[in-house]
Amino acid sequence: MPRRGRAGCRVLTSPTRPRPGTAADHQAVCAAVLTTLLPYRRTLDTAHGDTPEAFPAQLRQLAAPVAAGEPILFTLPGFPCKSPNPAKVLGHLPDEGERLALRFLDELCTRIAAVYPPGARVVICSDGHVFSDLIQVPDRDIDAYGDALRALIDAEGLTRLDVFDLREVYGAGMSHDAKRSLVHERYAPALETLRSLTRSDEPTRRLYQGITRFLFEDTASFAGTRSALQRDCRRRAYGVMQRSRAWGELIAAHHPGAFRLSIHPQPRGSVKFGIRLLAAPDAWLTPWHSCVLEHADGRRELLHRADAERLGRLVLRQGRPSHFMAG
Repeated sequence: MPRRGRAGCRVLTSPTRPRPGTAADHQAVCAAVLTTLLPYRRTLDTAHGDTPEAFPAQLRQLAAPVAAGEPILFTLPGFPCKSPNPAKVLGHLPDEGERLALRFLDELCTRIAAVYPPGARVVICSDGHVFSDLIQVPDRDIDAYGDALRALIDAEGLTRLDVFDLREVYGAGMSHDAKRSLVHERYAPALETLRSLTRSDEPTRRLYQGITRFLFEDTASFAGTRSALQRDCRRRAYGVMQRSRAWGELIAAHHPGAFRLSIHPQPRGSVKFGIRLLAAPDAWLTPWHSCVLEHADGRRELLHRADAERLGRLVLRQGRPSHFMAG
C-alpha cells in the first residue's frame, strides 16, 4: 500500500522485504533495469553499444533497493520554468513538451516494473527558485509553472511521479531570496573550485559552456555591449553551477540512496545518469527551452519556437498554445 514519505512524496511499500534471491540474481536485476534506461541516455559520447557493466556507479545505486525488494527512487533535477526568450518557447507555463516528457518518465517507470516488479518512482526536483535571480525569471512565473506542472501530472494520471522544490524544503514563510541564500551557504562549492574544474575537467568545461550559451540566448534585454553581456553570462554561469551542485547536495540529503538522473549530458563514469526526455537535434535542448513540433508521421521533436513555427501551424490545448503541427 502507498504511504506518504518525506516532503509529501508517495512511497510504495513492498510486502516482500528482504527480496529473496542470491547476489547474482540481484545483480542480474540491476543490469536489466539499467538496460531499460540505456536507450534514453543523454550523452555527448560518440561510442554506441553501451552495456550495464560500463556504468558501475549506477549499478551500485540500484543494488540497495533491489536487494531489499523496494521500489527504485529516481531523482531528476530539472523542470525549473520556461525560458524567458520568446523565440524559444510558447509562454511561461508547461505545454506539450512538458506533457510528453512527464508521460515518458511515467512510462519508463512502467517499463522498469516489467523487469523489476516493485517498480520505480521519479521525484522531479524542480529547481527554478534555486536559480531565478541568475536566469532572470520572476519567482511568480516559477510558482505558476510549478503549480501547473503538478496539475498536469494529476490531470494525466501520472501516478509514478512527484514534484519536490524549495517550497517543500523551507515552506511558505520565507522569501525566495532567503531560501536561495540558505541553499548556497550550506551546500555550494567554492567558486575557485569550479573555476579550476572548468580548466581541468572536460565534462565540467562543456557544462560551463552550455550554461553560458543558454544564459546568453535567454537574456531578454541588456543595456551594455555584446562583449559585456558575454562577460555577465560567464559570471552568472558559475553561479548557476554553484547552485546546481548545492541543489544536488540538498536533494541527496532529502532523498538518500536515490538513483541520480540528470537532464544534462553525462559521461560514462559520472555518478549521474543523463536522461533524454524527447528527441531533439541538440543534446542540451529541453522542453523548457523549446517547444514541440509534431510531424505528419506522428514523430515529435523539440525545436526552438522560431524554427518550429516556420515548419508548422500552432495547436491550442484547452485554449493555450501547446505545440506546432508540421504540414
